[in-house]
Amino acid sequence: MIEALTVRGPFRGPTGHDHYTREFVRHLLDAGVRVQLLDLPAWSPHRLGPAQRNPLFETLAAPVGAETVLHFCMPHQVETGRARFDVNFTMFEATRVPRSWITLGLSHDLLIVPTASSRSAWIEGGFPEARLRLCPLGVDGRRFHPGATPLALADREGRSVASYRTRVLNVSDLTPRKNLLGLLAVWLRATDRCDDAILVLKLGRGAPGATVRFMRDVDALERRIGRTRAQAAPVLFLDRVLADPEMPGLFAAATHYWSLSHGEGWDQPMMEAAASGLRLIAPRHSAYPTYLDDASTTWVPARRVLAWVPGDAALAALFDGAEWWAPDESAAVDAIGAAVRGADAGLSARARMLAEFTWEQATSRLLWILADLQAR
Repeated sequence: MIEALTVRGPFRGPTGHDHYTREFVRHLLDAGVRVQLLDLPAWSPHRLGPAQRNPLFETLAAPVGAETVLHFCMPHQVETGRARFDVNFTMFEATRVPRSWITLGLSHDLLIVPTASSRSAWIEGGFPEARLRLCPLGVDGRRFHPGATPLALADREGRSVASYRTRVLNVSDLTPRKNLLGLLAVWLRATDRCDDAILVLKLGRGAPGATVRFMRDVDALERRIGRTRAQAAPVLFLDRVLADPEMPGLFAAATHYWSLSHGEGWDQPMMEAAASGLRLIAPRHSAYPTYLDDASTTWVPARRVLAWVPGDAALAALFDGAEWWAPDESAAVDAIGAAVRGADAGLSARARMLAEFTWEQATSRLLWILADLQAR
């Protein structure tokens, strides 16, 4: 039984990694574990506003006499020596982790990853299978559900988003891995301005200047494919920071959730969309087959290609020599076309989320892994 645990990871920001650090800590406390929570400010410069933060997490800085430090970060961000055991919960979005991560990982007592695809990426790089454990993440079905009150959103003309028949959502950071330009190219090709549909792109805060560069890339995309946003169904770019309590309303404002990502360690928004009862469109690669199935998902085929990260030398180094996945844009055009026409069908994935992927189940699995390590 784990009675005390030091958790080190980002928790004051709006990123997905901040979110799952907060969720694990919340559920560890619910399970009766004493937690010391240490922030990882180097993860991202962006922070939730003071009114958006849960004050609970600010009360957990005191030491609790833990034998184990659980790190939620990349291997090069782990700082050892605070306790008897160092365990890193991490993930990867391509076919092979960086070679430097293998050496770093061997200095930790255990590595935990959420999916078989991340596990394979470590093994492919030469990491010993015996040092790896699987622990899927979870979703809060009490917060994310079909009856949540939708956020009040309007398009650029002032029309309510709720008035559109088809409302497609994507939540992504401004990074090449998320393939937002590919997603927009498909939307421009698949839709017409007469369609009763809207695409809502909830954008994370990128590095300084990232939004300006992204919009310039969008203009270049339109010139390249010979079709503009004015000719397609509307696109709403939403870049304001939403606190945890606001996120269920964002999903409730949509009818569909769509990703054309090149690779995912997990994709928490897709899980939350599934729990919210949205129809799902996803590329068949990396993390997605862990928690989505044929009955509830419109799959987009994808092929392995060399990972390419322009404009960010540090990020490019992580993916150097690895492959990720290129979704089939023609198949995605068909999938979005069917959604806009109301011709797509499928079962809700919510029941599977509640049966197999709750935060309570994830926390129970995590505690079992840590207790097994400490019992050695």
